[in-house]
Amino acid sequence: MTIAALSSGVTGLNAAERALGNSAHAIANIGTQGFQPSQATFAESAPAGSGVSLSIRGQQLSQADAPSATNLATETTNSLVYKAQFDLSAKVVQAADQNLGTLIDIKA
Repeated sequence: MTIAALSSGVTGLNAAERALGNSAHAIANIGTQGFQPSQATFAESAPAGSGVSLSIRGQQLSQADAPSATNLATETTNSLVYKAQFDLSAKVVQAADQNLGTLIDIKA
């Protein structure tokens, strides 16, 4: 059980980090003509409860003279959500680590 929680926390950390990077990329390209930001989508890994996966769907570049399609308010909000997800996943890893350490101490 503790190993599964540790694994779930780590996959959550990885997914949140990748999503945050995707959001940062969109913000960095806000002034790029024709830039279409990618969309990050979270999904539960199979089997259920084993973690989370992230898929990033890229967009095609629009016409070069079109303004960037990045919405700064949306990307800022997404960044705050991804940071909270990262922090919560880190707490899951920390709790699993403490439980695993307690389990090892009991068996020793």
